[in-house]
Amino acid sequence: MDRLIYTVMAGGNMLTQRQDTIAQNLANVGTTGFRAELDAFRAVPVVGPGSPTRVASVETTTGADFTQGTLQKTGNPLDAAIDGEGFFAVQGSDGSEAYTRDGSFVIGSDGTLQTKSGFAVLGDGGPINIPPNTQVTIGRDGTVTGIQPGGATVSLARLKLVKPDPTDLERSPDGLFRTKSGDTASTDETVKLVPETLENSNVNPVESLVSMISVARQFDTNMKLLDEADQNASKATELLSITS
Repeated sequence: MDRLIYTVMAGGNMLTQRQDTIAQNLANVGTTGFRAELDAFRAVPVVGPGSPTRVASVETTTGADFTQGTLQKTGNPLDAAIDGEGFFAVQGSDGSEAYTRDGSFVIGSDGTLQTKSGFAVLGDGGPINIPPNTQVTIGRDGTVTGIQPGGATVSLARLKLVKPDPTDLERSPDGLFRTKSGDTASTDETVKLVPETLENSNVNPVESLVSMISVARQFDTNMKLLDEADQNASKATELLSITS
């Protein structure tokens, strides 16, 4: 009986974690450039006394879905979307180089080009500074051009666009991607942009809602099995009391 209870409770715990992942994806349906989290169950050996063949199931996040989201024209000269594979290089909150698909840029109070989350956008030479009263446009190759008040056009910088192997990337708590090895990716000239455009989240809300309902039903089934195990234990106790 205790084996059934353990199995049901372990399954319920894993389903709860899967529900958290689905909820996280749904919460970011409107997040620019968001990559849906993927998860899966896997078997791990049970450590402790007993048969070494015992295994338990655990929920694990296997990575992210790097499928491109739909592109939406905005007309904002500070917006840019990556056409195909690739990432923008930004400076994370810890100062390290990180990567994102979010191309909704703004000019910070200190004049640096930033994401709306406040991460400094990196060029080939580091953070990009925008002179005051300068209109900015971003070219397809990542060139940042400024039009000064007098009408003069100057090339300010070039965005660092990279194309690391997706299998070498992992999502950090700040929502940015970093390489598992900790190394920085090199600039890739093949990465191209779509100016004045943003990439939507690649989360499919309909599929996520269906998955959430399915997980909830599986959890209910586990709880019913747990209730049945409790009833069977009570019946067994009654039989033992009668025979004694």
